[in-house]
Amino acid sequence: MKLSIPLLAVLAFAPCTSAADWPQWMGPTRNGVWNEDGVLTRFPEGGPKKLWSMPIGGGYSGPAVADDRVFAMDFITEGSGVENNPNKRNEIKGIERIHCLDATTGKPLWKHEYPCHYSISFPCGPRCTPTVEGDRVYTLGAMGHLCCLDAKSGKVVWSKDFVKDYSAPVPMWGFCGHPLIHDDLLICLVGGEGHLAVAFDKVTGKEVWKTLGGKESGYCPPSMIHVGDKSVLVLRCPKAIHALKPSTGEALWLVPHAPRHGLSISAPQQYKDTLFAGGGGTAVALKLAMGTGEKPTELWKASAAKGFSPSNATPLISDGTLYGCDSATGAFHAVELATGKRLWETRAPVTDKDESVMHGTAFAVRNGDRHFLFSETGHLIVAKLTPEKYEELDRAKLVEPTGEAFGRKVVWSHPAFADKKIFVRNDKEIAAFDLAK
Repeated sequence: MKLSIPLLAVLAFAPCTSAADWPQWMGPTRNGVWNEDGVLTRFPEGGPKKLWSMPIGGGYSGPAVADDRVFAMDFITEGSGVENNPNKRNEIKGIERIHCLDATTGKPLWKHEYPCHYSISFPCGPRCTPTVEGDRVYTLGAMGHLCCLDAKSGKVVWSKDFVKDYSAPVPMWGFCGHPLIHDDLLICLVGGEGHLAVAFDKVTGKEVWKTLGGKESGYCPPSMIHVGDKSVLVLRCPKAIHALKPSTGEALWLVPHAPRHGLSISAPQQYKDTLFAGGGGTAVALKLAMGTGEKPTELWKASAAKGFSPSNATPLISDGTLYGCDSATGAFHAVELATGKRLWETRAPVTDKDESVMHGTAFAVRNGDRHFLFSETGHLIVAKLTPEKYEELDRAKLVEPTGEAFGRKVVWSHPAFADKKIFVRNDKEIAAFDLAK
């Protein structure tokens, strides 16, 4: 398998867990690559075997799997129902919860919860996948409650409240930036003047540095790339793409980049000396100045005939080809990364309708020469994605789409792939299915 960045850089970005774990959003190195062997290529008759299922509340937060434990978040409302108006904050009282389950049986091991008053649009529940490292699990709720918990017991080690501690403005669609571990730091997008990004000591919770300013933090998780022999922190914010020195927060360069409505959602992705970032009707490919740390140069911008603009699902780059969903049409695209040339498109992984679907979503994960795509319809699809074509090998319905978006039912939660299983959730259940060959 070809590596898009040097192996040492990949290892530096990954929490210390076993090869079979999925300890954070988009996997061990946050690039949507699942490296386990012995995984099936087609489903048995009737679909993959369901191993267990447990009730869960609302949320867009995906599960994380580490040390034979599953970590997940949800939100239980008190009284009034959820109204998904993209232009209006919904006021709902409830409880945010963090669950720890046995990965083999689904048996609940512990639960931590706290009262939480939502004042956001699309208030179904938390957005951020838990991040697990060693004996600690880190969670970030939709209203800015950051927790470090003991992974074995659920005991709170330390916590922060972005609104109370930093006077951070709550984004319209809640706090969405999955916290990032780098060396001894936990890096978060917080928001507000002087502390758009904050790095905490991951063990004690002590603030190590804070930097930048902005009315809102945006919705994109902090990302780590490798430029030459240096690790570089990339923040895709509502007005620009910032590159920082991760140990200090020192600014290295910025590229102006302003998505519509501040929709900086999908994370930048690196392939060799190219960085792709997009969303909110915009997208750009940048050529990194490898070895110099200088400001990158623009290769191309998305247009009506070039590239695409992703939304909920961060796209994948495989051997120089970019794969992902366009936010305006819901079409799943293959694009030549070097030029932005569109190679093909299909709606098959996203919808069974021959029409555009706004913010159409399919979460893609690569395993060897195949991809597993989890559709917003609740289907898991096995496909081969190449520059030449989309080749669907099999599909099976795993869960029902229970959320609502733009008049249709959806499930917008990135699954976890670990120990030859897939772990998925909607707003009613979390379940595990067998994917062993």
